[in-house]
Amino acid sequence: MNVTDVLLWVVFPYIALLVFVLGHVWRYRYDKFGWTTRSSQLYERRLLRIGSPLFHFGILVVFLGHVGGLVIPDWLTEDVGISEHAYHVAAVVLGTIAGACTLGGLAILIYRRRTVGPVFSATTRNDKLMYAMLALAIVLGLAATVAANVFEGGYDYRRTVSPWFRSIFYLQPDGELMSGVPILFRLHALSALALFCVWPFTRLVHMLTAPLGYLTRPYIVYRSRDERLGSRPVQRGWERAS
Repeated sequence: MNVTDVLLWVVFPYIALLVFVLGHVWRYRYDKFGWTTRSSQLYERRLLRIGSPLFHFGILVVFLGHVGGLVIPDWLTEDVGISEHAYHVAAVVLGTIAGACTLGGLAILIYRRRTVGPVFSATTRNDKLMYAMLALAIVLGLAATVAANVFEGGYDYRRTVSPWFRSIFYLQPDGELMSGVPILFRLHALSALALFCVWPFTRLVHMLTAPLGYLTRPYIVYRSRDERLGSRPVQRGWERAS
């Protein structure tokens, strides 16, 4: 490996992981009230109702596909009876569909942010950076999948990219595995690492939050301006406050 390969595939992944972890710790400690999606649903709902589910369901399938492709070794899927060809076909079909849905949903959300005045006014510089880097990673991933399987006859990233990814967490990074990887796959990996670096400082932090407290939180007390109690029986949680 040359110096560039060492910096990109050995040093940079650990920098991205360090920033990702410590950045979330810092954000939660010093900006706990900013740990939110800053919802803009009150400003516009029609486009959001289409783009948000399309993006979120698509990105969920993309995430699960990456977990299966990068974390699970190829020999393990073969041991459970899934042939490499069957896995490859399923990954390409589902990955392409999920990637297209994710990209389409993201395009709608970006269009909404740019064209709806109040939403655009509520968009910060961090939001713009996040959308740009997220779009770049998705476009490169989708382009790599389509180019490798449509124009190049297929590429088995589970023998190069996946072992490299796992070697990082083994603390034995093997950057040499990435030397012969197609350029689009390498650019996709680098864009993902760059996205992890800015992740803790954007609204993406909400993806690591589970609203467990919502299940046990107390009832919200609503006060009415109407002095008349009405003839209907008062439902639980709507008792009149004294």
